[in-house]
Amino acid sequence: MEFFLDCSELPYEVLTALPGFQDEHFKVIEKKYPVQLYLRSSDLRLVCDSEAVFHKVENVLDGMVQAIAANGGIENSEVERLCLVAAKGQNAAADYTGEDPVVRTRNGKMIYPKTENQKRLVDSFRNSKITFASGVAGTGKTYLAVAYAVDQLKKEKISKIILTRPAVEAGESLGFLPGDMKEKVDPYLRPLYDALNEMLGQETVERYQEKEIIEIAPLAFMRGRTLNDAVVILDEAQNTTKSQMKMFLTRMGKNCRMIINGDISQIDLIRKADSGLIHACSILQGIEGIAIQYLDQSDVVRNPLVQKIIERYEQADD
Repeated sequence: MEFFLDCSELPYEVLTALPGFQDEHFKVIEKKYPVQLYLRSSDLRLVCDSEAVFHKVENVLDGMVQAIAANGGIENSEVERLCLVAAKGQNAAADYTGEDPVVRTRNGKMIYPKTENQKRLVDSFRNSKITFASGVAGTGKTYLAVAYAVDQLKKEKISKIILTRPAVEAGESLGFLPGDMKEKVDPYLRPLYDALNEMLGQETVERYQEKEIIEIAPLAFMRGRTLNDAVVILDEAQNTTKSQMKMFLTRMGKNCRMIINGDISQIDLIRKADSGLIHACSILQGIEGIAIQYLDQSDVVRNPLVQKIIERYEQADD
């Protein structure tokens, strides 16, 4: 069966980016679905076995068009993710339409939430004083939290970003590692640095750290402080103890928003039941101003292969 899509109304930049270099984007779709795609001038021809396949591929293409229009291009990994979205019967184009970007990076790229749960998470950042985000690796918890914090800093709604995490990694204390405190902590906070560098640039991040506009420190350094006029992000919160979590939450001052991220499948504490994240999410539900959001493997945006890996591990655990 042959189907035709009229692409004459698409901007030239979108139309030329749609197939990708040497049709690499189309090849990704053809691997996922029994279809062949041919773009000639402004006419896109699809050859497939059924109308159902055509509608799924059309859904993917709609999402690609919106992604290219929003970001000026699209990567193969994002095309793969849109194929998974369409396979589940969800609207791939909805990922980029009707949503305000969380922030614009230093390169002009617009950062959007890409799944329904991510959209709810970003809404919680904007509407709640404290947001707990619990989800598996690759669901964008840390990335979106940093994006929101950078946006608030750029808009001068806050004067500081504070990033912290518990100094626990597979049972090893930072005190046993060589170097000063910054050298001890930096390797553990690499995901936060990566997100900040992408959105602000490394030189800006370093300058902001010198001026203490951006502060990165172990959770223990929060004790006794009152955190005002800031977005405070606690990462790897599954490794906090109950007392550490209580200490952190009670640091909240004026004009302060707190974002607590964690993955309860990666708890490094000796007793998983001691996790401050699990405990807080269980006892703080229903308090006005506190939002608790859960993300799962369907929200993985890091790489489509990560989603499959997580699914297999969950099957093995079951």
